[in-house]
Amino acid sequence: MSKLKTVWECSDCGHRQPKWSGSCLLCKNWNTLVEEVLSESKMKQKGGSSSKPVKLNEITHKGVLRLKSNIGEFDRLMGGGAVSGSLTLVGGSPGIGKSTLMLQISAAYCSQGFTVLYVCGEESAEQVSLRAERLKVKEDKLYLLNETSLDSVKNEIDNLKPDVVVIDSVQILHNPEIASSAGSVLQVKELAMQFLHIAKGYGITVFLIGHVTKTGEIAGPRVLEHIVDTVLDFEGDRHHGFRLLRSSKNRFGSTDDLALFQMKEQGLEEVTNPSFAFLEERTRQNPGSAVSCPLEGTRPFLIEIQALVSPSSYATPTRRVVGFDQNRLTLLLAVLEKRVGYRLYSSDVFVSIVGGMRILEPALDLGVVLAIASSFAGKAIDPETIIIGEVGLGGEVRSVSRIESRLKEAHQMGFKRAILPTRNLKGLQIKMDLIGVNFVEEAIQAVIT
Repeated sequence: MSKLKTVWECSDCGHRQPKWSGSCLLCKNWNTLVEEVLSESKMKQKGGSSSKPVKLNEITHKGVLRLKSNIGEFDRLMGGGAVSGSLTLVGGSPGIGKSTLMLQISAAYCSQGFTVLYVCGEESAEQVSLRAERLKVKEDKLYLLNETSLDSVKNEIDNLKPDVVVIDSVQILHNPEIASSAGSVLQVKELAMQFLHIAKGYGITVFLIGHVTKTGEIAGPRVLEHIVDTVLDFEGDRHHGFRLLRSSKNRFGSTDDLALFQMKEQGLEEVTNPSFAFLEERTRQNPGSAVSCPLEGTRPFLIEIQALVSPSSYATPTRRVVGFDQNRLTLLLAVLEKRVGYRLYSSDVFVSIVGGMRILEPALDLGVVLAIASSFAGKAIDPETIIIGEVGLGGEVRSVSRIESRLKEAHQMGFKRAILPTRNLKGLQIKMDLIGVNFVEEAIQAVIT
């Protein structure tokens, strides 16, 4: 029998060290070391390689073969469809709908004539079939495999030779040759490498479903995200119907893009007009309500910002935020108190992004400030006004990127007036009433009269 050796591996950078310490010796992050048991025979690396260096000018391009699912939002997010032989990681919180999404995508591929192997390690085949019945998925080329052993999965791939493989999930599978338990840092990294070889060697499109930690990050070592070709984050509030699919890494398309779905009884339905969906239930002439236009990748959409300012009954006022950065809200409240003179230190302030969205773009700063000012003054903002701009510590309104595409989206939704930074006014040709502001005070005077 081969000898066993215990090491401590960092879950962020993958660095190994013989003893535990509070922080990783390489990346200096705290509480990231996980104990792993290695087999001495597996630690020995075989030398030699069959590959040889090739001149750059001698490399021929065969073209990228993309598998289109005919789900418009998903194909657009993937850059025109998933690339044959690619490895994609899909992460999301429990119950958000990862399995539902991948089952619908698998059925869409089968309807195009592709063979799909769905490895359901966390659920039995009967459970997945019940979900498929609810989603009205009836495809002959969709195969379910209830297995947690990597060797068995590889044997079925060799026998079936599918075009697409879905692993649900990578944390439940294990390699019998590694002494660590399923879901450990070493297991997850080894499984990712194995499926990378399968994807590149056989030309199979592989999707890995991954768990997330309590902080919202994908569980496992950070090297897992470096190994795969595409990383998709499935987000949303389970109490709201909207689900967001973000692309934080894509070697075959644009990054930081967004696809919007809505969860219904029949499964996930793509939302082609996010602005209409988020503003559908907006109440006009409501103090504390403002509309802004964030940008996700290259796609602008309108969202409603709601704020509520009320007298506090305690010595320390409450600050609560949903869908926005808590620290950013504290900064904007300090600007309102110092530069505008609003006495918010004795008031509770609540800010919410309607629809379960979480937006971190600074272009929402001015909209949040004016929504708070509107609630504080008790006066409603014109419902046909769009507010865009970043706010600095000096109370200045800074310019934002791609202002023309944002205003075009607002114009298509029927908005007639826009409050935006003065520096963004140059060269704009939009049939809207454009009001440029340099400071927060000017914006408040232009909107709240």
